[in-house]
Amino acid sequence: MTKTVLCYGDSLTWGYDPVSLRRHAYEDRWPSVLQAALGAAAHVIPEGMNGRTTAFDDHLADCDRNGARVLPTILQTHAPLDLVIIMLGTNDMKSVVAGSAFAACQGIGRLVRLIRNHAWPFEFDGPDILIIAPPAICATGNVPFAASFPGGIEESAKLATLYRDLADELGCGFFDGNSVAKTTPVDGIHLDAENTRALGRGLESIVRMMLGL
Repeated sequence: MTKTVLCYGDSLTWGYDPVSLRRHAYEDRWPSVLQAALGAAAHVIPEGMNGRTTAFDDHLADCDRNGARVLPTILQTHAPLDLVIIMLGTNDMKSVVAGSAFAACQGIGRLVRLIRNHAWPFEFDGPDILIIAPPAICATGNVPFAASFPGGIEESAKLATLYRDLADELGCGFFDGNSVAKTTPVDGIHLDAENTRALGRGLESIVRMMLGL
């Protein structure tokens, strides 16, 4: 039976292109690359939104970016699920949102609990969970982005260690996005096409293992 994978993330999952300020080509986005790698064995659902946080409100947005508030509806929409991949936390580094890696880690914990305690329809079993530490913020000459993430370089560098420990504590899978991809200095936050493809390729092995493929 085909496995179903939900990729829950922000602009790195949506496929924001920092050069064109549009969206990467479909085939370049990491969920698409993962889908191509897994083939017919799995159905990969991309659920990325620009600016999404783990569990915090962004009052400057014209949509709901609070990942914890939106997640239960998305889980219900796509059930049954075999695996939920969470890659969030970068936007939590914004000073107007939370501003710290510790807060982002707490938010990831909240998302895991929401998945584990969700009232799945028709008594479906809950999915496994894979937590990804997003590639760390890097230095940039882009003034608006740099101003939005004061201290973000230092704080985002802490995410991998915090997320790894959290995954161990909660019995989730873990993958360090920094191991295969780097953010671009164009804006310090996003991935160019080469790096978003690399993320999709890098995830194939652990996703196959977690799905039993």
